Amino acid sequence: MHYLTTEIDGVEIFYREHGPADAPVLLLPHGYPCSSFQYRNLMPALGDRWRTLAADFPGFGYSGTPDPSRFGYDFDAYADFLAKFADRLGLTRYALWLHDYGSQIGLRHAIAHPQRITALIVQNGDIYEDALGPKYETIKRYWAGRSPEHRKPLEQAVSEHGFRDEFIGEVDADVAARITPDLWKLHWPLMDTPVRREAMVGLMDKLEANLDWFPRYQAYLREHKPKTLIVWGPKDGYMPAAAARAYRRDLPEAELHLLEGAGHWLLETHFDEALPRVRDFLQRVLG
Repeated sequence: MHYLTTEIDGVEIFYREHGPADAPVLLLPHGYPCSSFQYRNLMPALGDRWRTLAADFPGFGYSGTPDPSRFGYDFDAYADFLAKFADRLGLTRYALWLHDYGSQIGLRHAIAHPQRITALIVQNGDIYEDALGPKYETIKRYWAGRSPEHRKPLEQAVSEHGFRDEFIGEVDADVAARITPDLWKLHWPLMDTPVRREAMVGLMDKLEANLDWFPRYQAYLREHKPKTLIVWGPKDGYMPAAAARAYRRDLPEAELHLLEGAGHWLLETHFDEALPRVRDFLQRVLG
């Protein structure tokens, strides 16, 4: 693994890279509340045949935190960043891993640059409003009335305890025991700044406007029919099994695997089940 930095729009960007420079590329935008750290096991497990790249978004992980007057901290801004990151590294064709916020960011990028996308791997990335899980209710209450009272639970979620709950709060105890506390113990100190905390709450707020993009994401899938693998943890209060199956409405030939007992962070708990499916898919679609 290589741990590298580059500069984009005056912001230092940290990224991880593994695999041969001339190999087919898999680009790995991360989710919330994490960073490229979430792919630390996957990248070397694929690096014998594919070039894998994962950046920390601005305001996340080891990357810089631009002033909000310079960076929008919304899904458009992050999609623009992803394109600039790919350009900076000279990437012209690549598969995309879509997870959590990374699914929204990655699909906006795919809509803007469809000629670049060779395949999709979807891990718990929601784009169907009717299939959203019950954990959205707290955010929906805030959307319905943006009061300090309704905002407070969102602010409380952006905390070390809130991060811990995101990682282990939904899976059974034996599965939670497989999840390293490094995910929140090491990441929370990086996120505990006023600008970063406010940006994280802001992204939850901006998820409402993001719903307007769901039909566009679906139209992209129907129009371009990218080769797609769906590897999903159904114990997910935001994105239950129905959110995974919904992809088959627009991609009926997509490969779908629901990993029993897994939740939102299946690469932490069900890695040995997911990896053979991912490798088989990449061998067939990327070579």
